[in-house]
Amino acid sequence: MAKSGGPTVFFSYARADQKQAKRVIAALEAAGCELWWDGLLEGGDTYLPTTEAALEGADAVVVLWSKTSIGSHWVRDEATVGRDRRCLVPLSLDGSMPPLGFRQFQLVDIAQWNGRANALEIERIVKAISAFAGRAPVPKPSTPALNRRSWLVGGAVGVLAVAGGGLTFWKWQTPGKDMDGESVAVLPFANLSGDSAQVYFSDGLSEEIRLGLSRNDRLRVLAPVSAGKAAEEFEDDVPSIAEALGATYVLRGSVRRSNSVVRIAAELLNGKTGTPLWSDIFDRQMTDIFLLQDEIAASVAEIMSAQMTGAKTDRIGKREYGGTKNLRAYDAYLRGNAYYALRSGEAAYRAALRQYDAALALDDDYAKAHAARARVITVITNSYAQAEEFKARYDDAVASAERAVKIAPELAIVQSTLGFVLVQGRLDLRGARVPYEKSYRLGKGDATVQLLYAAYAAEMGWQDKALTAINRAVGLDPLNPATHRAQAFVHYCARRYDDVIASAKKALDLNAKLSLAHAYWGDALLQQGALAEAQRVFDKEPDQMTRLTGLAIIRQRLGDKAAAEAAREALIAEFGDGATYQQAQILAQWGQKEEALQKLQLARQIGDVGLAYANTDPLLDPLRTAPEFSNLLKALGFG
Repeated sequence: MAKSGGPTVFFSYARADQKQAKRVIAALEAAGCELWWDGLLEGGDTYLPTTEAALEGADAVVVLWSKTSIGSHWVRDEATVGRDRRCLVPLSLDGSMPPLGFRQFQLVDIAQWNGRANALEIERIVKAISAFAGRAPVPKPSTPALNRRSWLVGGAVGVLAVAGGGLTFWKWQTPGKDMDGESVAVLPFANLSGDSAQVYFSDGLSEEIRLGLSRNDRLRVLAPVSAGKAAEEFEDDVPSIAEALGATYVLRGSVRRSNSVVRIAAELLNGKTGTPLWSDIFDRQMTDIFLLQDEIAASVAEIMSAQMTGAKTDRIGKREYGGTKNLRAYDAYLRGNAYYALRSGEAAYRAALRQYDAALALDDDYAKAHAARARVITVITNSYAQAEEFKARYDDAVASAERAVKIAPELAIVQSTLGFVLVQGRLDLRGARVPYEKSYRLGKGDATVQLLYAAYAAEMGWQDKALTAINRAVGLDPLNPATHRAQAFVHYCARRYDDVIASAKKALDLNAKLSLAHAYWGDALLQQGALAEAQRVFDKEPDQMTRLTGLAIIRQRLGDKAAAEAAREALIAEFGDGATYQQAQILAQWGQKEEALQKLQLARQIGDVGLAYANTDPLLDPLRTAPEFSNLLKALGFG
């Protein structure tokens, strides 16, 4: 859990108490606390994460006891960590006493709480948290800005590393309605092992089955983020889940793992009626898990494809698709994915990297693990490395991505990963073209692959390709706010400003705290000349770098030169050379073309990945007639 000012809190509660839990969370955030709870899982999350890294890193563990949560093994496990770390803050939602073993801590009764953030109950909770943290709570800071190597690139990094949590359902025309093929939502399989630490395994298994289904070009398989959110919102209401996702079928199941034996129950249901079409229970040795995944995927595909000629899924070995036959390597890979999904800071990312390294030590031909390793190294380097470390670390990431491609050249995500790290690490837009184009062809059923390609195509100026890919991503992942944010970026690069605003609003409807969505919205208003409204929108942008950049430009346009200069000075003071590209944007919009061009040259020298956006960035339009700018674009690989 990244610490950015206030005390950090892990918040534990039972799912049935989520509505009340959200009110407490909002009050604690208003008091300056930094909270981790499962509603913060990001737009790019594939699996429900293990909680270990967040639990161990928090200043305090706040547990919401109730008649329901007392019986929850998960809540008890999390409370045990807080107790053993001597940082437990217990609350009573309905007057219930904590279970035996947890009554030695002073309980804060919130049964009569009026819901206000300044109430005495909240004050008591914050005081207890602050005591464990060894400091007083501070005003809640804005969301930390992504650094210069991450914040642009069309939200592509956002799919891999930026929060997209929070959930508000809204209705629109059935997503992906114009896409070919039957559609299925694979819900996260329930963990029935009696051990919350096994969630990573059940989620990983359902994801592998989803990937098996997505290899069938005739099937449209919904992305895991949207499927998981719909399942969380509607629980067992299959028709509502299917309606929210635009899915024809819903696959759900459960996993019970005990030592070397695993039992998997799975059922395929009609999305419209909720009636079962197929179900089965499999008892297998863990060594048979890889064949079992393919067996389930093939059975489901056969049922779905009964009226579709030639649409059966081939049972092809896992290794051909970048997997492994080593059970220990597979287990380490799933653990790495669970840590990565936490997105809770450097410690979690490094824990993921250790697991991927462990998987590769057991099977160096594990292409998925090589690709995952490349992605996590890129995120760590983007966010936490010093400038002198960049080259060696990015070379390492590129080497891992290239190794993955060599092993499994027909696997879309490894090709997509290579394109991603080439742009992020080396600003090699020309070299990224081949792997990105191949990933696009291979990964029509993978929302992440389509989104990454859409961002790249938008930067290159291929408007039609970008729009086709992002629309496909939205159809596959309609409830993921990060996908709609990326759609806003694609529209912005093509100067479709009304569409930018519509997509940004959809993203914010799904997550009001999502970073960069207000920035795209505000930039669109700026281009349309709605300066006062643009300023109001930018004021809400949580990302400090983009907010200050936008305000510096808008205030200058409004004639308030002092306020504009103050915003630019604040940008430089906080980010220095890390905001070189943004300084060039400001100077270009201020009419200081020579100074802007100098900043762009400096950005190239220091490897500022913001330059990947230079080809289609509307804020650099004042420079496009300058020969120096044309030469820069050619040198970067555009055209």
